[in-house]
Amino acid sequence: MSADPAPAPAPEHVDVLVIGAGLSGLGAAAQLREHHPGRRVAVLEARAVSGGTWDLFRYPGIRSDSDMFTFGYRWRPWVGDTALADGDLILDYVRTVARERGVDRLVRYGHRVVGADWDSARAHWRVEIDRDGEPVTMTAGFVHCCSGYYDYERGHTPELPGIERFAGRVVHPQHWPEDLAYDGRRVVVIGSGATAITLVPAMADTAAHVTMLQRSPTYVLSRPGRDPVAKALGRLPRRLAFPVVRWKNILQAMAFYQLARRRPGVVKRIIRSGVTAQLPAEVDVDTHFRPAYDPWDQRLCFVPDGDLFRALRRGDASVVTGTIETFTEHGIRLASGEELAADLVVTATGLRLLPFGGIALSVDGAPVTLPETMAYKALMLSGVPNFAYTIGYTNASWTLKADLVSEYVVRLLHHLDQRGARSVVPVRDPEVAERPFMDFQSGYVLRALDRLPRQGDRAPWMLKQNYLTDLRTIRRDPIDDGVLRFA
Repeated sequence: MSADPAPAPAPEHVDVLVIGAGLSGLGAAAQLREHHPGRRVAVLEARAVSGGTWDLFRYPGIRSDSDMFTFGYRWRPWVGDTALADGDLILDYVRTVARERGVDRLVRYGHRVVGADWDSARAHWRVEIDRDGEPVTMTAGFVHCCSGYYDYERGHTPELPGIERFAGRVVHPQHWPEDLAYDGRRVVVIGSGATAITLVPAMADTAAHVTMLQRSPTYVLSRPGRDPVAKALGRLPRRLAFPVVRWKNILQAMAFYQLARRRPGVVKRIIRSGVTAQLPAEVDVDTHFRPAYDPWDQRLCFVPDGDLFRALRRGDASVVTGTIETFTEHGIRLASGEELAADLVVTATGLRLLPFGGIALSVDGAPVTLPETMAYKALMLSGVPNFAYTIGYTNASWTLKADLVSEYVVRLLHHLDQRGARSVVPVRDPEVAERPFMDFQSGYVLRALDRLPRQGDRAPWMLKQNYLTDLRTIRRDPIDDGVLRFA
């Protein structure tokens, strides 16, 4: 008789599984390592390197559009007075912090999470992983999803009529070719958001000419590339200077946002005045820099030291507002009849949202349908146990929210220990009315709202987009609030 085959080994188990090794994931792992040193933690990263966004995007001029004193971690100060940092500096910061905290050794690269099923009987997640083409299974007591909210594989490109006739090259900033040369070439950048506004002055230094072609304008503000308060306090010890600079930026941004929402006309005039003062006389401010929406209906774009306006004044760049009729062999013809000559077209036309990295979530085998869930404190989902996610603010620095979520997960795990509980789940109140997950009018959000969770009309189900409110509700309010159920 043949011997019975050996039983399959049990899947590897970890206490906390962090998905994503970008800014959020590495920060979450660092907090877990510091506050829960006895827990087994693993970080799964689909790509071959860490850094997330700041390694993926390689287009010219890539930089933060939030100040680095709030975009950096609260517990690991950003060094220097640079406010809007280049992408390579941010990537170096993220990886340096990971090495300092020892979490770089927790990252497993080439591990793409494709599915996760919560097993109530065993009180753990069964996680299905594609490890460089090989299926692998792990189990985890708690999952913290830090995969961001957009599709790393594809950016958004609308239908561009006649593009097949164009004899030049077309690239999307999300997939910038390493061999792309544009010196002395005529470039058209399609778009008006943060990516386009970054690309235009960066490419204008060496291109023959760069045209920013926009269907509609965006609010653009100039801000100092170096923080004047940080510069003034440069000789003070970092532990004294950093909190001052950080809170100055937090309160300044919040005050401006609140003014924009309550007195949009006032903020429109402030922005228009600043833009008018920096534009050359031949560029009409109302045609090219006066959006139809109110400030902060969509994210504002900040340019360091007015670099976009300098390129326009020099004549190295120009802005055209109109709709594309068709591509031609040598460029783009607009509905107005104007033709834009181009050797290279950059489609800075936005992102594609991919909620939770496209992971197929289920609970006891029943698929989780995201639009049927409600977001709890914008960091957990109703009916989904032992699962947290990080999505940053739309009106402030991403990391302000990421830090709070990491702190909350740390507190939640401590609370589970104190209660002797193994699972926690937000339970939805049927009397709470539904609202869209994000009250935000950017195209990438509107295109995906029907695939996102919902938010509620009251706390703790309402997404406030307010850091000071979240300091209380996330950092300080009791964990056991009557909404969470422990088992």
